[in-house]
Order: sequence, then C-alpha cells, then structure tokens
Amino acid sequence: MDLVSGAYGRTPGLVALDREVVQAARTGQALLVAHLRVDGSPDPDDVLRAPAPSVRSVTREDDLLIRYGEDVLLCSLLGLSLGDGQARFAVDLLADGSAASVAVGLAQLRPGESRTSSSPAPGRRRPKPAHRWATALTRLGPPAPYCRSLESAVSSPAPPAVVKVTAEQAGTTAGEVLRAAGVKDSAVARIAGELRDLAHVVAEGDEVEQVPYASPDGRAVLRHSAAHVLAQAVQDLFPGTRLGIGPPVKDGFYYDFLPERPFTPEDLPALEKRMEQIVRQRQRFSRRVVSEQDAREELAGEPFKLELIGLKGPGEPGDSASDDDGSSVEVGGAELTMYDNLTGEELVWKDLCRGPHLPTTRDVPAFKLMRTAAAYWRGSEKNPMLQRIYGTAWESRDALKAHLTMLEEAEKRDHRKLGNELDLFSFPDEIGSGLAVFHPKGGIVRMEMEEYSRRRHVEEGYQFVYTPHITKGSLFETSGHLDWYAEGMYPAMQLDAVGDKPGADYYLKPMNCPMHNLVFASRGRSYRELPLRLFEFGTVYRYEKSGVVHGLTRARGFTQDDAHIYCTREQMGGELKSLLSFVLDLLRDYGLVDFYLELSTRDPDKSVGTDEAWAEATAALQAVADESGLELVPDPGGAAFYGPKISVQARDAIGRTWQMSTIQVDFNLPERFDLEYAAADGTRQRPVMLHRALFGSIERFFAVLLEHYAGAFPAWLAPVQAVGIPVHSDYDDYLHGVAAKLRAAGVRVEVDTSDDRMQKKIRNAQKSKVPFMLIAGEEDVSNGAVSFRYRDGTQENGVPVDDAVAQVVAAVRART
Repeated sequence: MDLVSGAYGRTPGLVALDREVVQAARTGQALLVAHLRVDGSPDPDDVLRAPAPSVRSVTREDDLLIRYGEDVLLCSLLGLSLGDGQARFAVDLLADGSAASVAVGLAQLRPGESRTSSSPAPGRRRPKPAHRWATALTRLGPPAPYCRSLESAVSSPAPPAVVKVTAEQAGTTAGEVLRAAGVKDSAVARIAGELRDLAHVVAEGDEVEQVPYASPDGRAVLRHSAAHVLAQAVQDLFPGTRLGIGPPVKDGFYYDFLPERPFTPEDLPALEKRMEQIVRQRQRFSRRVVSEQDAREELAGEPFKLELIGLKGPGEPGDSASDDDGSSVEVGGAELTMYDNLTGEELVWKDLCRGPHLPTTRDVPAFKLMRTAAAYWRGSEKNPMLQRIYGTAWESRDALKAHLTMLEEAEKRDHRKLGNELDLFSFPDEIGSGLAVFHPKGGIVRMEMEEYSRRRHVEEGYQFVYTPHITKGSLFETSGHLDWYAEGMYPAMQLDAVGDKPGADYYLKPMNCPMHNLVFASRGRSYRELPLRLFEFGTVYRYEKSGVVHGLTRARGFTQDDAHIYCTREQMGGELKSLLSFVLDLLRDYGLVDFYLELSTRDPDKSVGTDEAWAEATAALQAVADESGLELVPDPGGAAFYGPKISVQARDAIGRTWQMSTIQVDFNLPERFDLEYAAADGTRQRPVMLHRALFGSIERFFAVLLEHYAGAFPAWLAPVQAVGIPVHSDYDDYLHGVAAKLRAAGVRVEVDTSDDRMQKKIRNAQKSKVPFMLIAGEEDVSNGAVSFRYRDGTQENGVPVDDAVAQVVAAVRART
C-alpha cells in the first residue's frame, strides 16, 4: 500500500487501498485496522505487518458503517469518533478513489480546526498535515458479514449531469453537447425520459442527461453493444449462422444463434479474439430507420429476424415484443430500426435493433465470454432449439476483474455443491425436478431456523394456522389466481366425479393467502380483534420451467413463512412500520445486515382494483419505506396483480443481492372474498390485508445463508456444534462424558471414535465446518480439561471441561 498521491498530494496519514483490498471488504471478509500517528508514525506497511495490538480485527462492537451519498460516515474504530464536519471530509476522500485504488482517510481534527487548506483544488477539500489519525483496511480470516461493502460505498454514483441545449447547439448531437459541457463519461444520453445514442440530433431546449457507463442503464447499453460485437464475430468465424436475439441481462449479456454445427467451449477463445479485433477497429454503431418491407428484404436470410419484424409493440393485441424473451431489444418501439457497423463509410455488419448503442465498438472496454447453452427460441418449448452464448461486459478491466473474482467466490459457495459436500439435502431423480429432500444435518439447520422464527412470531402476537396442500379450483377463481397466475400453477386434477355428475378441479396451492381469508371469514369479526395476525409455514407448489429451476433458490415445491395481517385503515400505517422493523430485526438475527428496499408498483395491464385503492396502498408503503431511512429503489410495474409491495433486498458476504422479505398492501382480496368486521360504530367495514413472507421461502433462505456463510454456519445453526476428538481410543470414554455434559446443555455434539488418526479427525471436522473441536489426550484427562480448537485453526490448551462447556453454550445462546 502506498500513501495517497494525486489530487491530494503525498499527505501523511492517508492510506490507499488497492482493488484487492476493496474486493476483500466487498466479500465480507474481516478487516484489519491499523491505528497510526502521523507525527513520527511508522510506514503503513510496517504497521499492517505488525502483530497485535498495532493491528487487530474489527469486531461487531466496532460497528464499521460507511454510508456514502448522505455525507455520513460513522465509525467506532479503536475509540475514534467523527463529527459531522469530519464525516463530510472523510466522504470526500472516499469519493476521490481512482479505478486503481481507493483513498480512505479518517481524520480526527481538533475542535474548530479548518478542514481545508488555504488553496484547495477546485471542488476538493485538501487534508492538512495536522490530521492525527488514519486507518488502513486489509483482509483477514473468516467471513464477517456485518462489514459493509466498501466497493458499493465507493462506487455510489454522483448525480448525472444535465445540460440544456442552447440555440447555438441546436442541430448538433447529444454527444457534442455533453462534451462541450466537459462531460466525458456517458455511454448514451437521456432526453425527455428516453435513452438516445450520443449521435442523436438535439433541438433547442432539450435537456441532455448524462448516462454514465457504470450506471444500470449505461451497463445495459454497454452489454447490448457487446452482444452485437459477439454476433458479428460469430458470423465472421461461422458463416451460415442464423441470428436470434441478444439482450443485456443481469451482469452480462447473451446472444442466441442457429449455427451449422453446435458451439463448444473450445470455440469461445477464438470468438473472444475476433471480438477484440472488432473492438480495435473502432467500428461505428449507426442507427437508421427502415420500413417493414425494406427490413424484410435486407434480412431475407435471417428467419428469426423476419419473425421479429412482424411483432407488435408492447401492450398491443396479438403477438408482441416482450422483455421476458428479449425481443423488446430488437423491435416494439415507435419505428423499426437497423444498426449498421461502419468502418469509415463502409458497411461491415448490421442487425435489427431498437438501440441505443455506444458510439463505437472501441467503447466496449472489457468483456469475457462465459459459457454456451441450449435455449428455445423466444423461451418456448414449442419453438426450435438454438445455441446461446453468454458473456459479461463492464466499464473497465478492473470492474471485470472484480466481477470474475466474485464469480469464483460464488462458485465456491454454491449451495448445491455445499449441500452435497456437507450432506445437507439432495434432489433425487425419483422425486422430480425442483423438489428437495433434506437430510438429517440439513433438517437440523432448517429446524433451528423455523423454531427461532416461531418463537419470535409468538412474541410479536402472531397466531398460527395450518392449511391443506390442495384445494378446489373455485377458491382460486374467487382470488383471481386462475385469471392471473394459472401458468405458474400445476395442472388441475379432476376429482369427485360420480356417475354422470362431473367432478371438480383440484389444484396444488401456489400460495396460502386465499386459505387464510377463509380462516378470517369463518366467523364474525370485531374491530376489537384487529389487527389479526395469522402465520403459517405453508408448503406451496409452483410449476417453474425446467430451464429456470435452480437448486433451493428456484424450486417447484417450497415452504413459505407466510403471514397475513388484517387491520383497519387507521391501523395500516402503524402495522406496516412495525412489520418492516420486525422483518429487518429478524433477518439481522440470522446474520444479514446490509439492506435496501424496492418498491414495486402497479402494472395497469396486469392488476385488479381501483386507481384510488392502488394510490392509497402505494402511498402507505412509500411512507414506511422513507421513514426507515434505507435506500429505496423503484420497481415500476413489478407489483402482484392485487397490490403494491416493498421487497427487502439483502446483500450477502460477497456483495450479491438477494430478495428476502416482501410486504404487500391489498385492498382487493378482502373485496373478492367479501371480508368484513364490525366497526366501533356498528357498521360493517372491509379490513385491509397485508401480505408478508419474511424468508420468501425456507428453502431459498436456507440456500442464501449457506452461501452467505460458505457452509460455516454460526454455532447456533451448525448441524454439529462440537465434536470430541480423542488423541487415542483410550480417551473415548472421557470425551463421551464431556459430550454428555454438552448434550445436557442442549448442544449438538459428536465424538469421533473412528480408526482415523487424530490429525485426520481434525481435518474431517474442519471440512464439515464444525465450530468447536474438543481434543483430549493424557494430560487433558489427568487435569480434567480439553484442548479447545476453533474452526479457524486456533487452539487453546488445558481448558477445564466446565469452562469449555460454558464457552460453547454461551456461543450458541448468543447466536454467534
């Protein structure tokens, strides 16, 4: 690590973090904190290499929290505290990080001391040599999920620049307007709410908004442009290949092809090399409007493109372009367009596309092809099978490297792999796709998860209900699910036919809420009973397509921790507030602490109910989300058909985001089920129905925690919490006695009496990720002690048995 140079000069007390360190922080690994004195302080590298107490790991009590974007930086590191002014100064330092390193200087100033030098650089605050303290961060040991992602904090974007077009600039391009204003980092431009190429001609009064490469929209355009480069490379190296669709997706892109021979993994390096050549050629992406007839003539040899030309725009009757199958990136806009790849004025390749695109292929700075797969054309099993090539593209080589590092870590943490290695669960072919079987060790983890959740729900005043797995279809006709959700349900079973009398359709339930409504409607209700909070661990079944089934995270049968709260309109705001607080607190108890919220609002084409009811429900959720202080991300059109929802998005130990709990406000199902309660004035009123799934599903939450902890569950969740390891079989009985004390205290313990040598037994326990190993040899037995070995490999010898038992019990009870 070098002292920071550049905009701030070479200033004592500031330490640079290279991207590996930032990635280590992002992966949730524990942090080292070096406490330095500026006056006569040693070299930072020497401090970082020094033993304790110069360097120590950040504990939960240190509570490292960096919130960038709100001018807040709260630290309790080795007694260091920062006031508001110093916090803003530290955030400015944080924001000054370059692509290669991130400068972090946490300065403690004397009261009244100025934060700036006499001649700061424009728009910057320059630190003074009088700053007395600094911290440096680097990686250490096992996961520490309470550490907030530094990379996400550092990369929080500044507000995009917006430039108004003057009379003199009318007739020029969006790119020229932005460059004239000194704005260089823009993939495309946003004008009147629409994304446009930088070559788009502007008019006087237009407001041209910057779209940075690292923004969600910028990355989507970058990745779609990379998909075009891939398609050109494929047709260059594999003549005769027919083109499908190439949309951007989360963290990457894909393109579907019909090649004359299937692609193999060995083809990817050659395709990457050809893509690099196309990038270096700086081919220009040039948009042109075409008529349907001209498009058909130009694409006569591309049967899949010809099918797309005939699609209608979104929302129109008949077959239409869709985000679901990727066709909307090609057609469905106000006009039909082609994008030509030009070298000078020479056409070298073209594709049907709505756009927009980057200015040139050279503006695709970093990409990698990942894998090949089979895929049905437009996602339908009725259509031809195509070959799909997946890739990823990023705004810099550093960002690409960080993403690939994260993928490597994610692969190590894959819950399907860990589930097999740790003997937690399986998916037997004899049962069917997406239907999990939990083994004894996995069953213990699941039991602990459920039992703790049950206990907390009892404390919060929930009442438990149980409902069947199957029901008549008429229930889902009343709820509306057969109108809006039939494709996600298993087919009906025709039962109860007698002679000429037809039977009824029965369905496996895809959700629990209609049955909970029947519980509410089973007798008259009074306002005095409200809010009524019903809770169930209810197993549901959804027919997911085989291509999207993914271990426990996307299953066909799973158990929801489902709650429905019935309340008055006056109670709604308070219930939502306490609901969100309860959800976040419980997730924190399981070790997830880094959240933001997503507000999903109405899709007018896929919803029921009045505009007024939707507006009231949405406003209530918005108010609760705003009051929480968490970041709120809009999700237009993402609500269920019956009401808007808030989704709690949690970041795991390696920075990935998982949708966890959902909270929905529903005025519609109480209406459809004619639910009423007797109000204080004697009138009959409709309750408000709040839907809440805290884990989403037990199976999915199990998978998230398994990957979050990389299989090393905290002691309270670990299938085996302690294992006794005798140095020799002569000490088996002694350790069985120790194990009996632990079991009496409720600890899950085993004694390894196998024929393996002691070191092999230790390795086996470590591979099984057992939190505590109690080793006993001759000296331990004679002293009534054990050698206490921890999961991270550290060991404490000669610990009295009662102390060892107390330590394990304390760790379990503290849920660590």
